Parts: sequence; C-alpha cells; structure tokens
Amino acid sequence: MRLRPCFALLLGLQLLPALAQQAPPTTPATPAPQLPSQPQPAEVAPADDPDAAESAATKVPLDEIRRFVGVFDAVREAYVEPVTDRKLMQSAIKGLLLDLDPHSAYLEKDDAEAFDEETNGAYAGIGVEVQVQPDGTIKVVSPIDDTPAARAGIKSGDVITAVDGKPVDGEDDDSQGPLRGAPGTKVTLTLERAGVAKPFDVTLKRETIRIASVRGRMLEPGLGYIRIAAFQADTAADFEHQLDLLQGSSGKALHGLVLDLRSNPGGLLTSAVQIADDLLDAGKIVSTRGRIAISDSQFSATPGDRAHGVPIVALVDAGSASAAEVLAGALTDNHRARIVGSRTFGKGSVQTLLPLDNGDSVKLTTARYYTPSGKSIQARGITPDVVLQPATGAVNGGHTDYAEVLLPGHLRGDGEGEGEAGSNAGDVLDGDAPITAALSELKKLVPGATASVPKVKTSK
Repeated sequence: MRLRPCFALLLGLQLLPALAQQAPPTTPATPAPQLPSQPQPAEVAPADDPDAAESAATKVPLDEIRRFVGVFDAVREAYVEPVTDRKLMQSAIKGLLLDLDPHSAYLEKDDAEAFDEETNGAYAGIGVEVQVQPDGTIKVVSPIDDTPAARAGIKSGDVITAVDGKPVDGEDDDSQGPLRGAPGTKVTLTLERAGVAKPFDVTLKRETIRIASVRGRMLEPGLGYIRIAAFQADTAADFEHQLDLLQGSSGKALHGLVLDLRSNPGGLLTSAVQIADDLLDAGKIVSTRGRIAISDSQFSATPGDRAHGVPIVALVDAGSASAAEVLAGALTDNHRARIVGSRTFGKGSVQTLLPLDNGDSVKLTTARYYTPSGKSIQARGITPDVVLQPATGAVNGGHTDYAEVLLPGHLRGDGEGEGEAGSNAGDVLDGDAPITAALSELKKLVPGATASVPKVKTSK
C-alpha cells in the first residue's frame, strides 16, 4: 500500500475523539505538513541491478526480508488452522507498530472514519474514551460529559473486561469496536474498579453522541467557569463564545475565570493552541521536536488577550492529557494561570496520521511536546501549584496507577529516571469539590474577593 502525502498533526491519548485531519476553521491557518521528499539515489558504481542505487535510508536489508517471508510461509503452511494471506499481513503490519509505544497503531478504514466522526463532534456509541491494554482489556480514560457512560457512573480508570458477556481481546486495537452500535441498542459492560472487590455489570443504551466540548456559567458574580471536555474542530470557537457570554455586553462583567480541564483526554493541537492564544498577549505556547524536519514546530501567542488579563485558575487531574497538558503548560509557564488539582497524565507525544490508499491509516508517534520553558511533558505531566486530594471515600480516587509513565512500552521522557514519575502519578478528581477549591484559589487572585479556603496541600 502506498502512503499518500497527507499528514495531520494529532494529539491523542489512547482513543481520543479529537484525532482529525483538519484544523478548526477558527484556528490561524497552519499549512498541513507534507511527507518528506524521497531521498535522491546515492551515487554508486554501475551495476545490472536496477535497485542498486536505492539509498540506505529506504532499503530494507535483504536478510530481514528473507526472515519475514520465512516466518510468513511457516505460519501459512503449518499453523493448526488455515490463515488467509490478508489476515497474516494485517497481523504483521499491526505487529510492526505494536512495540513502538501505546499510541502508535494501525487503523483500519472503519477506525479511521470513526476518528473523523468523533472530531466533528458526533458518533454512535456510549460516550467514553478508552485505552486498549496489553492483556486485551480496555481501560477507561474518561467518560464524556452528558453521555450514557457518564450518566451510568462509569469512571476514569475503570477496566472493561467483557462486552455483552464476551471477553474483550484487544482485536480492535485502537478502536472502540464493540462499544459502538446503532442508537437505541443496548450494551452490557463488565467492569473492574479499584476499591470494588468483584467485577460488576453496567447496561447502557447507545446514543448518537453529540459532544459539547465547551460549556460555561457564572460561579459567583464576576467569577466565571468554563469546562473544556475535549479539543475538537469547533472547540476554540465555542470557547470564545462562552468567554464572550461571561464577559457580558460591556466586556467587563468577568473578574476571574476557573478553566476546568479535568479528565480532558486531548484532541486537536490547533484548538488548544488557539485557546492559549486567546488567553495570552505574548509568549511561546508549545513546541514539538522529532527526528525529521516536518516534526519540528513552534507556536507563539499573537497580541491581544481576549480575557483582558483577568486572573485564571486552571483545574487539572490525572485524566488531563495531551492537548489539555499543552494548554495548562502554556498558561503556567507564561505566568498566566495558577494550576490547581493533581499531576496530569503525562502524554507529551505527537501522533501523525498517515492515510493509505485503501482507506486504512497508520497513527505514528513522530515528536514530543515541550512547554514554553523547554520542559518535556512526556511521562512527567504538569505538576499543579496547588495539589488537591480526592474526596474522602471517593470510589475512583487515588488512582496511583493512572499515568503515561506506567503504560507498558511508553515513550520515555527527556531525562526520565526509573520510577521517577510513576510514584507521583496523579489522582482523578471528580465532583464539585475541586471546583469549589479552584474558586477559593481564584478569589485569592481577584482584588476585593473573599476566599473561604478549603483544606488543600500546596506543592513544594
């Protein structure tokens, strides 16, 4: 299969709905990166072999080809049951990506189309972001607000072991597979949850999931709240609309803002960059670095702060990943916001989508993200200025195993030491208590506001 010269920079945590091939219309035009040009043939001595001049960079060693063909033929001829050539080749391609990192994957046509649907904010399913684990089970990254999964009480960190009584086996790789289905149909999930002794079943009815990625309200007079659930094609425009509503017709009704990024699994980089630009008057936002030139980029703010400099508190937790971490990193490094909550997930890698001729795609990790101060997010995450603890008795609180650094085969962060970030994995912070804590921190920054400070632990 030949790769078409069409790339899309993506931010994806496991199964992120916001993996897409186009930037939102509200985002400043950023040329889509192109495949690097094919290296020119190296100069070699004349030979009868027409492939003799193929560059070393593109030539697969003949011994490796022979080894692959030998294994392929052995499986096809001697395996206990017949296996088609297509199935063997599909398995071989998937295996090529399997051991790279948890976010590189081969997406068959239906999976690639599902990414497009989700990025546009509508698809048929239960409304949950998931990560396929090495044992084939599916870990919930986060339920999407106001969907069947969220209403049924599914939590970040839950593990799906069976769907409709059939154990999940990871065959769908990076796809939500059996979780999808026609609106109105029912599906029963078998879940394992930290703190719950036995697996239990939850039955949900699938819906057309229309994701409202942004919503807002006033918490108190002059003190606003905006929740960003994911970064999709229209997220930046929706954020600007909500911010304008909170500021009122005079543009002066807002005196402080709580920006809620909890359990936001990421999405389009360009949406996160645009929102950072909306809140910054100057400064770097994020940079990317990879092995090839097209993977290196830098985004900076343009003049004009749409929020007019009002104090901001950004609320994060262990489910805040990828683009959410980019936004939080830009705000804290530019001293534009105080970060409150728990250490973020630590997914600081860039995925590039390579479409194939047959409609399938390859999602490949091509670069790392760096905050304006030059720090890598990968396997480290963002450490908040004020650390909050889960509410006493919270079922899904204290998920110390919920972090990029603890994913098998994760891409190492710059300078990452053994166990360095794993022991500091963050917590999932549910409910309204973290919002109350963030509001109290915001009041400390707003002149004349009175704060009733909850018990929090301030990071050193």
